[in-house]
Amino acid sequence: MTTSANTATPAPCYASPVDYDTYGQYGPGRGFNQGQAFQRPRYRFQGRITPDGSGGYPAEPGRYHLYISWGCPWAQRTAIVRQLKRLAGVVSLSYVDDTRDGRGWAFRERRGPDPVNGFTLLAEAYEATEPGYDGHVSVPVLWDRQTRKIVSNNFPDITIDLGTAFEAWADTSVQLYPRPLRHEIDALNEQIYARVNNGPYLVSGATSRDDYEALRHRMIATMEELDERLAGRRFLFGSQITEADVRLWPTLARFDTGYNPLAGVSERPLTDFANLWPYARDVYQHPAFRDTTDFSAFGGLVHGPKPSFLHDGSWRIKVEPSLANWDAPSGRETPG
Repeated sequence: MTTSANTATPAPCYASPVDYDTYGQYGPGRGFNQGQAFQRPRYRFQGRITPDGSGGYPAEPGRYHLYISWGCPWAQRTAIVRQLKRLAGVVSLSYVDDTRDGRGWAFRERRGPDPVNGFTLLAEAYEATEPGYDGHVSVPVLWDRQTRKIVSNNFPDITIDLGTAFEAWADTSVQLYPRPLRHEIDALNEQIYARVNNGPYLVSGATSRDDYEALRHRMIATMEELDERLAGRRFLFGSQITEADVRLWPTLARFDTGYNPLAGVSERPLTDFANLWPYARDVYQHPAFRDTTDFSAFGGLVHGPKPSFLHDGSWRIKVEPSLANWDAPSGRETPG
């Protein structure tokens, strides 16, 4: 790390600009290959934080750091939970640059440097954890300052641990994963993951018209089921936000701006759903969701090459990106 002239303060280290000509597009060789149906890569690091350290990593203030991206829905969940549980002074956080070339996520001036290790590429964190690492360089990454290794890049576990393991320092009035509802939350989360969160990627990667039609209609049907579920309740499990809402919302936030234009899921935008759209606005207007959202970072509003896993068949419907008024009153303050 270099130092600035006439000062002992280290100058921040940044990666060189995105360069597709030199490094290519991110994806091939990292689990996102062209000409194949989409398969989500394996997330190799699956350490767990627990209050007593029985999972290998004890909950301690100041020990852990989150590397995330403004654009990534899987990473945004961790920032939301961190705010909901008031863990900003317990678990630190920083952002990678919005755009990546074949080198993967990087630290550039727009989003700031890596404040923990001074890495310029997130791949350095993976290499430090597993020398010779050749898998998917994903966010979120939960980093351990003490061992100087990645605890986890397995996004479903990270939000659960943030929401439950740090109660000694967290806002305990917020219970995102209450014990009486865990079985039901897990079941709904599995459905949301398979058919909604992962849905646009599966639809994008469909290699035949038959698969494309089946996958997109499955996602639409699940969105319609969720729309019906929300007719009589404010959030997915009633009057309080839970882990299920944290998992669903980032996909809804990106549907009209990025996912639907990319994948061609539906002629029907999110704004056409009688309950899902007001629900999405209601959730967004909570500071933990609003403050962790930058719509300009979402796929439909960012320039760059199409993802390597997209199969752009002539049968795919065309959808233009749109950004609706997320600040409009939701009218959902009273449902139980």
